[in-house]
Amino acid sequence: MGFEIAGIQIGKEARPFIIAEMSGNHNQSLERALQIVEAAARSGARALKLQTYTADTMTIDVREGEFFIADPDGLWSGNSLYQLYQQAHTPWEWHEPIFRRARELGMVPFSTPFDETAVDFLESLDVPVYKIASFENTDLPLIRKVAATGQPMIISTGMASVAELDETVRAAREAGCKNLVLLKCTSTYPSTPENTNIRTIPHLRDLFGCEVGLSDHTMGCGAAIAAVALGATVIEKHFTLARADGGVDSAFSMEPAEMKILATEAERAWQSLGQISYGATSAEQKSLVFRRSLYVVKDIAAGELLSADNVRAIRPGLGLAPRWIDTVLGMAAKKAVKRGTPLNWSLIG
Repeated sequence: MGFEIAGIQIGKEARPFIIAEMSGNHNQSLERALQIVEAAARSGARALKLQTYTADTMTIDVREGEFFIADPDGLWSGNSLYQLYQQAHTPWEWHEPIFRRARELGMVPFSTPFDETAVDFLESLDVPVYKIASFENTDLPLIRKVAATGQPMIISTGMASVAELDETVRAAREAGCKNLVLLKCTSTYPSTPENTNIRTIPHLRDLFGCEVGLSDHTMGCGAAIAAVALGATVIEKHFTLARADGGVDSAFSMEPAEMKILATEAERAWQSLGQISYGATSAEQKSLVFRRSLYVVKDIAAGELLSADNVRAIRPGLGLAPRWIDTVLGMAAKKAVKRGTPLNWSLIG
């Protein structure tokens, strides 16, 4: 199931592909956007993702009813949808300089298109992979449009039922998508660990026969590290320079020091998976000597019987295994044996 994105291997045999999602954390400043790119690269992210839309491609300018966010506990309360997307969108003319800087720093730049015009625009920028957001994972015309590019697709699964995901995956594959990643996602901002359900990740892999990962809106990196242990090969986190700077997504975004920890610990988690293994590994061979074994702990004369007083299981491990203690007790020494001698069968009979 593994494949490459811009020359980077994606799959169980490669370290996790960490995506820093800028979203609206540029706060409408191109200078800040470029600073975010640089901070993401320094922090170990392997990809930098944008979102490609305008307020007009997302919704209409109505500021009442269902178009107004009135939830008093919501992150974006007090805005209409149109106002929110005006604040959060990344100007399309910024994409090229942002992508160029990311490539200069060795990252894979790409984006989430939210309509067909965004796909056409991103094609002009030669993006090597596309992301479908959770709220668009049932937009089959959009999915078919992206799949027809032939590029790999990363699809967040937030809120989608198994039946909906089956329809989504079928649409993508039938339209030309050969390389697919499904990201377990909880579409709340921020999400709680209790509502993240990452045990779904290996189930997704089994159901759809594709690479899997986590689009993580929880705070910290615990959920992401656990996801790697469950087989996630892609991790996406919203990223900002500092949550204190504010912005539409800042409250649930990761800061550079946190991203650095995530990148390091995700790789360690992946390295630790290894394979099913019992017995001493090659690296452990030198440690076998520190096991306990049977040693003569008092001088023994020839013909003297072995007893709990003169033979004990102690470290190091150069004598008979401790399991032989009941067998050797009561046997006679063939010759005199000095204290500190590892017991072996040639000394007793």
